[in-house]
Amino acid sequence: MADFKNVQPLDGFDWESFESGAVAASQSKEQDEKAYTQTLGKVNDNDVVEGKVISVNKREVVVSIGFKSDGIVPVSEFRYNPDLKVGDSVEVYIENQEDKRGQLVLSHKKARLSKAWDRVNAALENKEIIKGYIKCRTKGGMIVDVFGIEAFLPGSQIDVKPIRDYDVFVGKTMEFQVVKINQEYRNVVVSHKALIEAELEQQKQEIISKLQKGQVLEGTVKNITTYGVFIDLGGVDGLIHITDLSWGRVNDPHEVVELDQKLNVVILDFDEEKKRIALGLKQLTPHPWDALDADLKVGDKVHGKVVVMADYGAFVEIAPGVEGLIHVSEMSWSQHLRSAQEFLKVGDEVDAVILTLDRQERKMSLGIKQLKDDPWKNIEEKFPVGSKHTGKVRNFTNFGVFVELEEGVDGLVHISDLSWTKKVKHPSEFTQLGAEMDVVVLEIDKDSRRLSLGHKQLEENPWDVFEQTYSVGSVHKGTITQLMDKGAVVSLEDGVEGFVTPKHLQKEDGSKAQEGETLDFKVIEFNKDSKRVILSHSRTFEEGAAEERRPRRAAGKKETAAANVQNQVATNSLGDNDALAALKAQMEGK
Repeated sequence: MADFKNVQPLDGFDWESFESGAVAASQSKEQDEKAYTQTLGKVNDNDVVEGKVISVNKREVVVSIGFKSDGIVPVSEFRYNPDLKVGDSVEVYIENQEDKRGQLVLSHKKARLSKAWDRVNAALENKEIIKGYIKCRTKGGMIVDVFGIEAFLPGSQIDVKPIRDYDVFVGKTMEFQVVKINQEYRNVVVSHKALIEAELEQQKQEIISKLQKGQVLEGTVKNITTYGVFIDLGGVDGLIHITDLSWGRVNDPHEVVELDQKLNVVILDFDEEKKRIALGLKQLTPHPWDALDADLKVGDKVHGKVVVMADYGAFVEIAPGVEGLIHVSEMSWSQHLRSAQEFLKVGDEVDAVILTLDRQERKMSLGIKQLKDDPWKNIEEKFPVGSKHTGKVRNFTNFGVFVELEEGVDGLVHISDLSWTKKVKHPSEFTQLGAEMDVVVLEIDKDSRRLSLGHKQLEENPWDVFEQTYSVGSVHKGTITQLMDKGAVVSLEDGVEGFVTPKHLQKEDGSKAQEGETLDFKVIEFNKDSKRVILSHSRTFEEGAAEERRPRRAAGKKETAAANVQNQVATNSLGDNDALAALKAQMEGK
């Protein structure tokens, strides 16, 4: 039963009018409404006011602003704030105090937009942490609802680690920091990464300050590059260089680790100022050289796989992490310096002989030519002096031709031993690289691994015959093949070349012989030892003319002498006659 002891009558109430029924007529309905309205807060359309959430369901949020009716706001306008609950204060925009149904119409979205630009600028200036709702993906990043403004979140600013799937962030509400605003176009750029970098920086300082070389830590593979692997050590990153992943050769870090893999690493070095940490993975396992067979020695035969090629040689892995170098000079007995790629390629499996072994320096040199006999071992038996062979032209020099008789055995044919008759200025005039050449062994120098070979010695020396053919004074037809200041080179028969000095190029008509002319030449000097033939064209007509002139002069002298004799005889005869006549007259007178 209700307790009415403390209920007091209304002061000033007209009980007499009430009893007579006149009170109801004295107070109009309009007055009642006016009095009620005065008890409510005053609001205007287009105002932004603060209200209180009184209920929330899946479709709408009911907000009280102290008006005669409550307003309803679609729940979609609060997507950026999934923690919204009854009793929270929210700003709303009054669109209409009373619609057709007498309902107060409110908008939270418009309330946010009305002050959004000022809030965004203030957030940038004060480096304020704000909340935003990630609406969707876009090219290069995400679209974020911030104070009702669509801001851009670059993909690189989502997190400190690379993001592989952006879609997992759509629909999430996260904290951001405004990092850039374009006032002209009203573009806003936000970052989530900036918020965690400061915290990570502090964590890095703490972690680095506790680091020690040789310390083993657990980390997670954060990123894999061509040169190494980045490991997240729990707020600070370290790098395992590709050479520190494994004792063996690693061409691609993906062969050793994978993303998000957890593994133990050892700290090799770190720089507190630059915040760089060098990590190692292979250092947690014993070095392969320590496990190498203790009985392995120089001269032993090993089997391995070519892992790296260089011009100077090939690196062969004979055990995981244990490599030896086969220098190009140890690949073949041939003395021709060639590229290692001509003999081997990466992936080839080869047998080799250990040439040097240094366990302390962990170095080994190998050879594959040692698996074959040294061709110079019995060189005198295979290529005795005087023996004839066919080889291949391998190289030219200014002084001769190198001919390979077999792999590892080369000989030199000196330029003077190419031809008996032809004067060769350069070996390329006589033969070409790769061509076959018949040679005879002239000399062997086993210690220096040198062979002297000859080509012209395969034939008899024609200069023994030429000595008779081209005797001094003999005349031969020849063609001027080269004209020089010092004279001319003349080609004779049998491939013999002669030389003519300028004064002996004079022709009978006084002109000088020209290149390409074929004329008669007289041999004026022949030297078999130096293979020199000196010719003259002038002598062919000058000496002939002199010989013709000499008989004429002799005949003239004879005729003169005869005439003198005849005269003398005639004189003598006349005188004799006179004497006889005188004698006869004297005798007759007696």
